[in-house]
Order: sequence, then structure tokens, then C-alpha cells
Amino acid sequence: MTTDNLNPEQLAEVRLELRNGIAYITFDHVAARNAMTVGMYQSLKTICEDLTSSSAARVAILRGAGGKSFVSGSDIAQFAGFQNGDDGIRYEEGIDRYLAPLAMLPIPTIAVIDGMAVGGGLAIASCCDFRISTPDARFGVPIAKTLGNCLSASNVAWLVTHLGVTIVKRMLLLAELVTAPDLLKQGYLLATYPAESLESEANGLAERLMKLAPITQKSTKQTLARIIKNNLPDCNDLIRECYGSNDFKSGVTAFLDGKPPIWTGK
Repeated sequence: MTTDNLNPEQLAEVRLELRNGIAYITFDHVAARNAMTVGMYQSLKTICEDLTSSSAARVAILRGAGGKSFVSGSDIAQFAGFQNGDDGIRYEEGIDRYLAPLAMLPIPTIAVIDGMAVGGGLAIASCCDFRISTPDARFGVPIAKTLGNCLSASNVAWLVTHLGVTIVKRMLLLAELVTAPDLLKQGYLLATYPAESLESEANGLAERLMKLAPITQKSTKQTLARIIKNNLPDCNDLIRECYGSNDFKSGVTAFLDGKPPIWTGK
């Protein structure tokens, strides 16, 4: 199947463009605010693996298409086929595998965020080394309000390292979408800019990074990533309980039906 006759808003893809030593990675699923499908996650993984084995780029810039969202989460329809908690374990292990090549990229990465970085979008942004956004951008993982699922130990550890326990609890326990000004003060964001300045500011930051020692950058990045991942606890029992619960099943059904979920704690 080709995409020649499709409206651009029907696309669900991750694109790579190499230009002047910069890898531009674009999440394009505009009709769903750039929510990640399984195919998009697989494409991101492949792109990052190819960049790792190549010397074509010195910096990567990641951005969502459409100017309204970075990545708004993952495709919820895939959860409708889950049968038990083991499906959840496999899903979370898959997310970790998809994102690991991004976190371990030997080149610096910049996430450019306008709109929302939610769920999988927050995870992707957190895998990047630097984040710039519009002042009205929002960040979070509101699964306690929407689906009733949970995150892997690896994902939580990565978020805690970058955001701190207090903000992660606001995101996961209170289902808050935290604003860009809050995360600028906390240090998660390097800077905020008007939407029309984001592209030029990202390119300026990329050029600054390209003037520095690449092997030092690689060593620093991968040392930090290994420290974060070292000795993670086995939390499969918690993932199995969450994804195997009636709450999760009803949460997915309610989300797909456009209705508010009713939580029972079972």
C-alpha cells in the first residue's frame, strides 16, 4: 500500500531527514495528535539504530508534526485485545525496547515540544538530552484518569531521574498535566520560546552541540543511561496486577467509547 493518495492527516509515521549533520525526526500522526502506533514505535527504534551505526548525524532533533502536539500518547485501540496481565508485561517490555535505542543514542538529542507531551510522548521527550517548548506546552501521564494501567520500572526510573519524585507523583497519582513554566523552573526544560522561534532555537542549540567533542558527549550520555538502568527492581507482579484488572479493561472500553471510567479497585 502506498500513501500517495492519502490526506496527510491520515498518516501515522515517523520520518527521518538528514540535513547539515542534523537528523530531523518527525512524529506524524496529526489526526490523533501524533499518538504513537506500534508501527511508529518500531520506526523510531529502527531510525535510532541506524543513526547509532552511522556517522551521518552529529545531533538529532525530534518534533511532532502539525504544530499542536509533540506526541499525545500511544494508540489506545491496541489495548482492546489484551486478555490478561501478561499482555501488559509484554507491552511494557516492548515500550522499553522501542525507547532504549533513543536513550542510548551516541549523539545529543533535542526534543522540540509544542502542545502536549503525554504518556509515550513524555517518555520520548525524557529520553532526549535537552527539551525546549512553547510556554503553553503541557506534560504528563494521566493514566490514573484514563486507562488505569501502569508503567514499567525502567520507565518510572527514567522519569524520576529527569523530573523528580514529587512531579512524577503529581503526574501519576493525581493525573496532572504539568505546565511548561513549572518544568522550566524545575530544570526539565532547557528553555521556552514562542512557537515561531522553536525551529531556529533548536537549530541554534544543535549547532552549539556540534562544535563540542562527540566522544565525550557519547561517553557522558551512555554512562548516565547505564547508571539510571542499573539494578532496576522486578515489578512484573505490579504490572500483571494492573493490566489484568477489571479497572483496566473497563478503562480501555470507556476511553474508546468516549465515556468517563468508573473505578472499582478490582
